[in-house]
Amino acid sequence: HVQLVESGGDLVRPGGSLRLSCAGANGMYCMGWYRQAPGKEREAVASISPPIVTAWYAEPVKGRFTISHDSVEKTLYLQLNNIRSEDAATYYCARSVYYWGQGTQVTVS
Repeated sequence: HVQLVESGGDLVRPGGSLRLSCAGANGMYCMGWYRQAPGKEREAVASISPPIVTAWYAEPVKGRFTISHDSVEKTLYLQLNNIRSEDAATYYCARSVYYWGQGTQVTVS
């Protein structure tokens, strides 16, 4: 049974930082962060793929967000820096774009 649990979403001011966590992330699979803003489609934000552990970032977040994985804690992270109003969304982690967490909300105000 695969269970992914996101946390870390919060209300943040523009320019601020947050770190999102996704517990239950087995590092043997491609893991990614996605987000969905109200009225918009879900979009990919960042992903990380074993075994070389290459990272991919969507263009709007390059240079501001960092995806990482702790293999001991089995936790996937997304560090959000220099947050913008357009980053406000519910953020989801996913394993192989098949198993999904319940989401954690990032509000920018």
